[in-house]
Amino acid sequence: MQAIFVSGLSFGLSFILYPLFINFLNKKQHQQIVSEFSLDSFKAKAKTPSLGGVLFVLIPVISLVVLIPDSLYDTRIMLVLLVYLAYGLIGFIDDYKIILERNNKGLSARVKFMMQLVLAIIFYFVFRQGLSTSIDLPFTDYSIDLGLIYALFVLFIFTGSSNAVNLTDGMDGLAGGTSLIALIPFAVFSYIQNEIYVFAFICALMASLIAYLWFNKHPAKIIMGDTGALALGAVLAAIALVLKQEFSFVFIMAVFIYETLCVMIQIGSVKLFKKRVFKYTPIHYSYTLSGWKETNVVYFFWFLGFVAMLIGLWLGVNL
Repeated sequence: MQAIFVSGLSFGLSFILYPLFINFLNKKQHQQIVSEFSLDSFKAKAKTPSLGGVLFVLIPVISLVVLIPDSLYDTRIMLVLLVYLAYGLIGFIDDYKIILERNNKGLSARVKFMMQLVLAIIFYFVFRQGLSTSIDLPFTDYSIDLGLIYALFVLFIFTGSSNAVNLTDGMDGLAGGTSLIALIPFAVFSYIQNEIYVFAFICALMASLIAYLWFNKHPAKIIMGDTGALALGAVLAAIALVLKQEFSFVFIMAVFIYETLCVMIQIGSVKLFKKRVFKYTPIHYSYTLSGWKETNVVYFFWFLGFVAMLIGLWLGVNL
């Protein structure tokens, strides 16, 4: 019942506030700056206001704390909220810098990395107070205790996951929809493990994302920006860590990994052989260059995400 109330408040606030927030951003002319690497057909999205992630970062957290204040004393949910808000803040600073300077540079890679490094260290030291730094090996009864190396693992998984969702955020409803689907198995895992606070937060986040997608569906009235993309990627990783679902996480995130690997392969091929492997990356643009409509590409990636989610869910429940 707590999860239902928190989800209802999160959805209601999101659905009411998004139109007001969109009007505010339009008046302030806080539109996104489209990358020079975007396809010409996507240049018109420059008129779409950014910072849409602000609401679905703040509202679920506020809803949880207001309705279930005892959750603040739980280590697992506090770690999840720490990561979610911190990465949302990093993304917000990046977005706002882009808007103010009217270019796509934003925060430098060095500054972003230092912020993420500090956050990973904090997460590690809090995490090891009550949770194991070992990783269970799939299909066996063995586990490996990473010890101090776990801090590097945390940095890697946070950075990789947040950047992967960021790369996926290029079409209306794409990153939001695939992230929503990826949250489903973690809601199941947290419920089975009786992690009620984590479960309530995931439900609240999913409810807020549903409201966001209503306004982000094609043609989008608002986009999430780095604020939402970095926060979503990082919180998915954080939830996987506190629930000890590192192995299933890899399968659940298959769509985002696919996007990231394609970009890495493309960059490597261009630098080494001066040739492109794909028509365009991030890979979702290649589909539009092959004649697909944007909405069909998004639905296809949702389908891929759904299949990956089912595999990850099965592995997480049965292993």
